[in-house]
Amino acid sequence: MKIAISSTGPDLESAVDNRFGRCAYFIIYDTETKNHEAITNVSAGASGGAGIQAAQNIKEKNAEIVLTGNVGPNAMATLSAAKIGVAVGVSGTVKEVIGRFQTGEYKLTEQANVSSHFGFKEE
Repeated sequence: MKIAISSTGPDLESAVDNRFGRCAYFIIYDTETKNHEAITNVSAGASGGAGIQAAQNIKEKNAEIVLTGNVGPNAMATLSAAKIGVAVGVSGTVKEVIGRFQTGEYKLTEQANVSSHFGFKEE
């Protein structure tokens, strides 16, 4: 299974980014092969629709789960339509978060936990 983690940097020691649509990177981690790939979030600087675009990019990477701090309603709707599970309230390093996910610590949600445009001003 591939999981996507919002990240402040391109490696497993980077901190999880509190924002989904405007995070700096996504770490795509394959739980079967233990390989990972860092992708720059090209939608981070978008004037609008960052969450939707980020969700579409995650879908293109075939991720089945997103681990992030916060996700807005538009991104959540896009992820849900793509059948991608979402866990919010995630913090720590990417490596720590992967470990917690694998032990079942995170519960998936079907609802956004912040309003639209939450990450626009790096709140």
